Order: sequence, then C-alpha cells, then structure tokens
Amino acid sequence: MNASIIDSVPKNGVKDFMQISDTDQHCPEASSGNAPTSKELTIGQLARAAGVGVETIRYYQRRQLLPVPTVAAGFRTYPARLVERIHFIKRAQELGFTLDEIANLLLLEDSNDHAAIRDVAGERLQQVRAKLSDLHKMENMLSQLIHECESTSDHARCPIIQALADQH
Repeated sequence: MNASIIDSVPKNGVKDFMQISDTDQHCPEASSGNAPTSKELTIGQLARAAGVGVETIRYYQRRQLLPVPTVAAGFRTYPARLVERIHFIKRAQELGFTLDEIANLLLLEDSNDHAAIRDVAGERLQQVRAKLSDLHKMENMLSQLIHECESTSDHARCPIIQALADQH
C-alpha cells in the first residue's frame, strides 16, 4: 500500500512541483482579464479540484508542501498538477504520516532514494504496529471488564467504574 502512495507522485519529481515556471505563471487569458486556462487554477478552483479547503492550501504553503505562486495579472494561479500533490499529501496523512514525514518523503522521492523512503515507511509501520498492539490490549481489557460487569450484582460497584477509578 505504501508503494502506491509513493508511486502517485508524478514522475517529473518534487522540484517540478515546487518551481512554477514562467509558462505556468503567465496566462494570456489572465492578462486580458479572463479566467485562468484549464492548466491554471485559482486557489479556490485548486481547493475544489483537490477536495480540500482554501485554508488547507494556505497551510500547506506555510509548511512548504506547496509552492506560493507569484501574482500575475492581479491574482495568483496554480498549475493544475498541484491537485495530484495535494492528493498525495492527503493519502499519506490517511496512512498516519505527519506533515514533516510527508515533506521528507517528497524530498526523498525527488532524489529517488528508495532505501530512505523505505526507512521512513518502515518507521511508520512500526508505529502502526505498536498502536495496534496497544489497541488489542485495550480491547482485551474492555472485554474482560464488560464480562465482569455482567456477572457482578447490581449492589456491588461496577468493575468498569472501579477499574477506571483505580487507574492513575
């Protein structure tokens, strides 16, 4: 599953995402007062196309996960390919990667360092397995407490309440 996320970053690399060329910034239609071309989007259009809010785009820009384009013809336009980058970020977040880890993955992808990418993903996998182990322990404890509660008389203190009160 991790490979599909990493594979979803376009083959032209992270640097192409972070650098907006003059052709991406300049739009003849924009300079004549018309809307951006289909290759260029306003921040609202980019947000809608990626299924996120405008504030998410701005937050990703502050975190340097997305570029901040220069103003052209009175407004900023974004290359449509940034939709794929936002989808990558969201999918990685769904797998539990932090934004710092995602930034690292994007940098590593650009260098094509598969071993380092595997290391980052391997660390995330270890964290997921630790959480699963903790959740399994919680499941067993809650199951046991529910069973004890079912077999305790109504006049005795509930084992669930007792266990919660005894934990510090």
